[in-house]
Formats: sequence, structure tokens, C-alpha cells
Amino acid sequence: MILDIHEFDRIRIVGDRVLIRPRPEDEQTRSGLFLPPGIEEQEPAASGYVLKVGPGFPMPSQSEDEPWKHSEQEEVRYIPLQAKTGDLAVYLRKQAITITFNDQNYVIVPQHAILMLYRDDGLFEV
Repeated sequence: MILDIHEFDRIRIVGDRVLIRPRPEDEQTRSGLFLPPGIEEQEPAASGYVLKVGPGFPMPSQSEDEPWKHSEQEEVRYIPLQAKTGDLAVYLRKQAITITFNDQNYVIVPQHAILMLYRDDGLFEV
């Protein structure tokens, strides 16, 4: 993986979106049959590992007065997302937006397009 950690730290995911590194697609079935190119792309769902998560859904202001009367900027509060860094996510392929960063493909998926999360707390422990 060609990725400078300092460049990756500068990436900010916006709103209710999740940055995912897709898992490599299998070229062979469990029984040993080789799949033709592009067959995996026809599947409605794909999976990958969550790398970064956006702040979540913005919450409305709780101010009693009209918001336009306040001169100071109120800090925005968010409802956090369910996905966490390191989760294995199953997501709808049609909802994903593919990007390339440092010659590596990633997908950005909205929270509502994630069908399932698999969290293994010991997954990245050595």
C-alpha cells in the first residue's frame, strides 16, 4: 500500500460518510471455479475495511431565540455514526463512490448504504 500517513491524516470525511478500503475480489469460487472478469461487479453488495468516519449527522440548534439574532457562532453538534475505524463493512455497491488516492482505490459510502458491520476488537492486535 503506497500511502504516506501524513497525507492520509489530512483527509477529512464529511457528514455521514465513511471511507472504506474495498477487499480484493475473489477470482475463484470455493469449489475452485474461476470467475470471469467483472462478475463481482454485478453483485449488489461489496465489503471492505473502514478507514475513516465522518462526524455524523448534524443536530439542530437548541437555542431558545431565533438563530439569526445570535452574533456568535455556535459549535455544531453531531449524532455519531455506527461505523468505527477497523470495522468490516458490507455496503451497497451502487451507493459507493470510488476514488483513487496515491494509486490505491477507496470508496466513500453514506451511512445509510452500509448494510452490516463486523467489529473484531482483536483484529489488528499483533
